[in-house]
Amino acid sequence: MKTLILCGGKGTRAYPHTAEVPKPLLEVAGRPVLLHLMELFAAQGFTSFVLAAGFKRRLLEEFATSVARRWDVEVLDTGEDTGTGERVRLARDGLGERFFATYADGLGDVDLEALLAFHESHGHTATLTSVPLRSQYGTIESDGDGRVHRFLEKPVLADHWINAGFFVFDEHVFDHWQGQDLERDVLPALSAARLLFAYRHDGFWRSLDTYKDAVELTRLCEKGRAPWTRSGASASS
Repeated sequence: MKTLILCGGKGTRAYPHTAEVPKPLLEVAGRPVLLHLMELFAAQGFTSFVLAAGFKRRLLEEFATSVARRWDVEVLDTGEDTGTGERVRLARDGLGERFFATYADGLGDVDLEALLAFHESHGHTATLTSVPLRSQYGTIESDGDGRVHRFLEKPVLADHWINAGFFVFDEHVFDHWQGQDLERDVLPALSAARLLFAYRHDGFWRSLDTYKDAVELTRLCEKGRAPWTRSGASASS
């Protein structure tokens, strides 16, 4: 079963650190975030990857060569300015009857076998992984007269769930594929057709949107444990 990783964007929110390298190659704990992500899949037995490349594709090809002895890795040129949904569609011929798809910048200790079991249980063509929303701000709790009694630093908002990627798609999903953008076009169309289901993951998940996120993810590894690995393996393993 193949895993398609969306690696083609320009990573503008991480500029200027993405001026020279694509965002999937930004380092976390001294190694590309893309490598951490692929190890997450490989540790659970999924070692066949398709990298949907675009911006600075040559650097991703060099990276793929460096890991070729460990895994089966194909780099597919899907264009620099292509939407995320179109990148998936362009890769469809090499993905098989069922495949994972994910963003190159999200790390989580997702149980992939449980995700697959959930996908099979609902019997439709598309599953995404959702996680509780973590506030980017600290919150204040106060009583009825306005007296502040507690501060919470960037709490998890358990009643609000967001798309974390880690998709499972069956090939028939392309019969209902609409638009160029995965988040704004494709997923809403699948939802409207009642074909999209959400697997809830309440473990660790963080995305690398900015360079500050890379620093924070590195900090989480400082004690030698990568919190997105289900086995708790060392971040340098």
